[in-house]
Amino acid sequence: MGTPANRPESAAPGPHAGLFEPLQVGGLRLPNRLAVAPMTRVSATAHGHATAQMADYYAAFAAGGFGLVITEGIYTDQAHAQGYLYQPGLADDAQREAWRPVVERVQAQGGRIVAQLMHAGALSQGNPYRSTNKAPSAVMPAGQQMTFYRGAGPYPMPEPMTRDDIARAVEGFAQAARRAQAAGFDGVEIHGANGYLLDQFLTAHTNLRDDDYGGSLDNRLRLTVEVIQAVRPSTTGRFAVGVRVSQGKVNDFTHKWQGGANEAARIFGTLGRQPIDYLHTTEFEAWRPAFGEDGPSLAALARGHVAVPVLANGSLHDPAQAAGMLARQEADFVSLGRGALTHADWPDRLRAGARLEAFDRGLLAPIADLANAARRRAAHQAGCREA
Repeated sequence: MGTPANRPESAAPGPHAGLFEPLQVGGLRLPNRLAVAPMTRVSATAHGHATAQMADYYAAFAAGGFGLVITEGIYTDQAHAQGYLYQPGLADDAQREAWRPVVERVQAQGGRIVAQLMHAGALSQGNPYRSTNKAPSAVMPAGQQMTFYRGAGPYPMPEPMTRDDIARAVEGFAQAARRAQAAGFDGVEIHGANGYLLDQFLTAHTNLRDDDYGGSLDNRLRLTVEVIQAVRPSTTGRFAVGVRVSQGKVNDFTHKWQGGANEAARIFGTLGRQPIDYLHTTEFEAWRPAFGEDGPSLAALARGHVAVPVLANGSLHDPAQAAGMLARQEADFVSLGRGALTHADWPDRLRAGARLEAFDRGLLAPIADLANAARRRAAHQAGCREA
């Protein structure tokens, strides 16, 4: 299989050809429509520094043909942003410098890399900087902490954020974006999905505020808008800025927006008026109707209300489903999580007609870190040799 340097920018025969067409995302030209989804790997140092092992991990995706790599969620400040122990950060200059070799390795393989910026809010289950969690309101999160990210038991009751807390969180996103550009990243993705802080503000039952950050949908979207408007001028040139949104959450998979398609139209309309370069939607199965038994998918709803490219995520490791999203014009590109974890060279395998194996959940258990995945793969390879 060819290296990124000599791999054709487009042209893949058969029904999956659309996945290999180039795409312009703001000032960023992608060689194909295949991205690596952000996946928490809790493999940084205790101080949030990216490691050589992480550089190997991310570079493998670019070497395997993915046009865009989106990092795991990176915490943005040394207050309440961190969600997990051994999560990487962009909250100080030492963390910025630790990312530099990761970025260089990905770009040397012909890939582009975007840093996902994340504030965990009420869902923090491992933060050495603070002993309390902050959220829009004092609402106990649903569900239990995730054991494969070193959590245990229920989430703690968070403290409601003050105006100063909110201002510091916004500034944390802006400073992290500035550090990301200085480290050489091609862009950032603002994490507004999956139940983390920005999504907590958007969600009515976790946001009980009676100020201008709560109540109406416009007010609940206010923090996300303020973060976007702080991040964009913190960066320069052709640096890409994206936003990720979802209905479901890591602690509430089945959540749906109460207002259905009308609420989705208002959310996407608001985000579409912001200075972003792409919108990333994620559902469990991206092609399914967003509401009820029929109707458009969440990605399709987004695409109908924004002028920027829409990135679809959710069980798209099936090439037919991935290509179908593009062919039906429901999305402009797709991101893979389980497929990328199974095969870092998923795009090159698809080009070559090689077998795509099923996802092995043992890669994420008991801890979803890179060391566990390496042990699992080594054991599998040893078993294959003995068979």
